[in-house]
Amino acid sequence: MKRMLMVAVVAGAALAALPLLFADKSQRAYQGWIEADTLFIGADTSGRVVKLDVAEGQAIAPGTPLFSLDSQTEEAAVGAARASLARLQAELELAEAKQKRPEEIDMLHASEREALARLELAAQDLDRTKVLVERGTATQARLDTATATEAANRAALDNIRSQITLGNLPARIEMLRQSRQAVAAAKADLASAEAALARRFVAAPATGSIQTIYYRIGEVVPAGRPIVALLPPENIRVRFFVPETEIARFALGQSIRVACDACEPTDAKVSFISSQAEYTPPEIFSLEERAKLVYRVEAIPAAPTALRPGQPVDVTAGARP
Repeated sequence: MKRMLMVAVVAGAALAALPLLFADKSQRAYQGWIEADTLFIGADTSGRVVKLDVAEGQAIAPGTPLFSLDSQTEEAAVGAARASLARLQAELELAEAKQKRPEEIDMLHASEREALARLELAAQDLDRTKVLVERGTATQARLDTATATEAANRAALDNIRSQITLGNLPARIEMLRQSRQAVAAAKADLASAEAALARRFVAAPATGSIQTIYYRIGEVVPAGRPIVALLPPENIRVRFFVPETEIARFALGQSIRVACDACEPTDAKVSFISSQAEYTPPEIFSLEERAKLVYRVEAIPAAPTALRPGQPVDVTAGARP
């Protein structure tokens, strides 16, 4: 009787183990969690927060204002740079303009006409003196005086005409080059000052949701410290671990099914498979999974906004592509 009972127990245990032996391994669930790469957005330099344009949990689009820092110093720098540029541009315009004002050029033209009249009078006097000397009614000394007077008046006319020509020219080439270089440098300084001012007003670089605000209005933020944490949906992914004996069941682009507590199951595609094995991380609390050699696998969910970072999930594999 006891022998028959033992046979029955063994047979029952064998029958109970059959489903485990022949179970479809494709339905096995692998443990993991939802991972996210958060963007920590701050300012390049230190400053006091004067405005917050978002709240935690708010969904935003690219270009949405996030926060502003005090900008009095940067605004003053922009004003000074603009004033310096305006002064240097005025100096360049002056250097490129004629050296003499129109009124001064008009006075030189009047002097030119006067000198021309004197020259004509001196030339006539010289011609008459030459005739008189030939007739013997004038001395050689008078001829020399008339010749010198005509030459002096001609030189005076040439001098005035040279002044007119010079007055119509711009500044020297070297002075023009220096003025143009100074204007170019002032434009660069203004662009730098305006860029520094723009960096005091920070906008969202991508679509996402505000996860954390680290500083509030009135607080001073050190340089490089994040003020807002932004999570773009494309930065959410599924991370799970597959035993080394089953890693061959997964391939890049393969569809998987992701399930978790209190959430609707969703699909995802494998985007990364580690090439190195590791021991199961301590975040996996299952006693059966501990101390196993596993491979890390990551997948991009089809509906990332339906998942929460840090949430434990169970993953089942789909068909290989």
